[in-house]
Amino acid sequence: MSVESKKTREACCSKLKLFLASLAFVYFAKAFAGAYMKSSITQIERRFDIPSSLIGVIDGSFEMGNLLIIAFVSYFGAKLHRPRLIGIGCLIMAVGSFLVALPHFFQGLYKYETSVSHKAAVNSTETILPCLSNHSMTDADDTLDAETKLECEKAASSPMWIYVFLGNMLRGIGETPVMPLGISYLDDFSREENTPFYLACIHTVGILGPMFGFMLGSFLSKIYVDTGFVNLDTITITYKDSRWVGAWWLGFIVTGTVVLLSSIPFFFLPKSLPKQGQEQEEIQSKSTELATKTEQEQFLPEETQEKVKFQEMAKDFIPSLKRLFRNRIYSLIILASLVIVNGFIGLITFKPKYIEQVYGQSATKATFLIGILNLPAVALGFITGGFLLKRFKLGIVGAARVAISASLGSFCLLAVQIFVQCENAEVAGLSMSYQRVPQVSYNPQTLLSQCNGHCFCSVKHWDPVCAYNGMTYASPCLAGCQTSTGMGKEMVFHNCTCINEAGLAANASAVLGQCPRKDDCDIKFKIYMALSVIGSYISACGGTPGYIVLLRSIQPDLKSLALGMQTLIVRTLGGIPPPIYFGALIDRTCLKWGTKHCGGRGACRLYNANAFRLTYLGMITGLYFLANTVWGYLYYSIVKRQKKIALKNQSKENGQESNAVTNGHANINIADIDDMGTECTI
Repeated sequence: MSVESKKTREACCSKLKLFLASLAFVYFAKAFAGAYMKSSITQIERRFDIPSSLIGVIDGSFEMGNLLIIAFVSYFGAKLHRPRLIGIGCLIMAVGSFLVALPHFFQGLYKYETSVSHKAAVNSTETILPCLSNHSMTDADDTLDAETKLECEKAASSPMWIYVFLGNMLRGIGETPVMPLGISYLDDFSREENTPFYLACIHTVGILGPMFGFMLGSFLSKIYVDTGFVNLDTITITYKDSRWVGAWWLGFIVTGTVVLLSSIPFFFLPKSLPKQGQEQEEIQSKSTELATKTEQEQFLPEETQEKVKFQEMAKDFIPSLKRLFRNRIYSLIILASLVIVNGFIGLITFKPKYIEQVYGQSATKATFLIGILNLPAVALGFITGGFLLKRFKLGIVGAARVAISASLGSFCLLAVQIFVQCENAEVAGLSMSYQRVPQVSYNPQTLLSQCNGHCFCSVKHWDPVCAYNGMTYASPCLAGCQTSTGMGKEMVFHNCTCINEAGLAANASAVLGQCPRKDDCDIKFKIYMALSVIGSYISACGGTPGYIVLLRSIQPDLKSLALGMQTLIVRTLGGIPPPIYFGALIDRTCLKWGTKHCGGRGACRLYNANAFRLTYLGMITGLYFLANTVWGYLYYSIVKRQKKIALKNQSKENGQESNAVTNGHANINIADIDDMGTECTI
């Protein structure tokens, strides 16, 4: 080998490594932005006072953006300058992130609902009388004249969430080229035995993005949304309150900047590279039959590669789709992915809210724990899966065996989580457990009782206070509190008649905020998190093997199209609907809805914890069970296909190769067998 050829090959290898590092950083950046979006779902829901079903539509707009162009990007983009298209996509993602943050700068200050006035000066000695002050507040919203109410609603509840919807959709459009074009480019120019390791590295670096995304979400959720513009001493709620809104907008500026930086290297990478490990002279030789052709080389003759004609590509699009979906293995992989992604998207979207409502943890703590515990376990799982493939040189059967084992293990742990539960929060008139107080009876529709009937309380607002008897009341007025001391978060209410009549505490006082859960709930929460972390690790162990099953089941010239169609179908039917129908079903478990500033139903403040748990985990478990059923049939089909391949090769190859195939360790692409019937012909 000449010195010049050696230097050329080393330069090409360095460019491949640069592409690998750049793609890993993009995976980190897009996962960072996506995870932050998931961690901010609760904050956005509260800021715009919208139900979970609508927040599900906003969350699904990312997949809608993917849906618009994924098929065309995957097919036509693979024949063009793939690195440059990825860079352009990153720019679009950055613009989308900035657009999501835009409503904050056009909206007024956040006004959380409250039943009493907290507008007195911080150093004021004025005493608030919750019970008496509500005589004129019973239905204050109804006293507004039509014109004033219309102006109020226009200012308070303008559809600013549409900017979030459109920005998230732009993020989805920009993310489209990354996976199909990036993975196919890497697989085209790297050694086949190195691809699983490279994929594991990319996914491992990528999983750091959600870790930082959830941690950033946890940090910013503790910072008040209008910090710097309001006197924080006058704010009577804390980050543990269901009305609290953190500085959600700031995170989208940070993530948009990171995505913008990740686009830069791709504008300096070449359109194609020599195959890793081959001599430069071999690549330039005419013996292309013995060399692995890249996707671009197989699509059109060499003389037309520099000037790709759109009409020629479009003419072959439909026939390529038919060839692709005649592969039964590929179709089953799509179906299994579709079902399991439905469950996963529903799980990750509403997991912070689930932890908050069922185990009484704050949204801040929930997002932090997901980022610091679950996501490192997922990263370790991806590494383990890639290591198993490389260490034991597993072929398609071995990879499928690892994938289905991981899927079954995570399903079992998920099913156990259903039985780890805490009791409903004890709220006067809302929780059934509250009926254990015989001295006090509540009307569940109005939350009124003889102990607070003389106060003429507004029943629309949610301004919870915790009594020293360990029970929560929807507002100081509904607790029958007569006087108060202190200001801001330190306000204490005294002489609360409902607490006195309950006879459960010598001190008839209450403080702002909901009461904490019982001590045993913390133990159950730790058990739940342990099961969740172990399940995340086991599930991730099957990620890389499952991806290898997909890559080894399709013909090389259809690789980008296959990955793109998988992304299109899975994100269309697995990414868009779950947040919507999960959110709609979760809304049905709401016990207390919030009230918007000018009237009307806002976001839910309190859920029935048991109904929430059964709805949320029950649906996820059912979807995972169905996915495992499909995986079982898929594994059976792969084994059956491999046996056919073994029988065919026995008449053509030596016995040693035949034995390697039957052991499930042969590196044979299913797509290479073109005479095993119409199912196998792609």
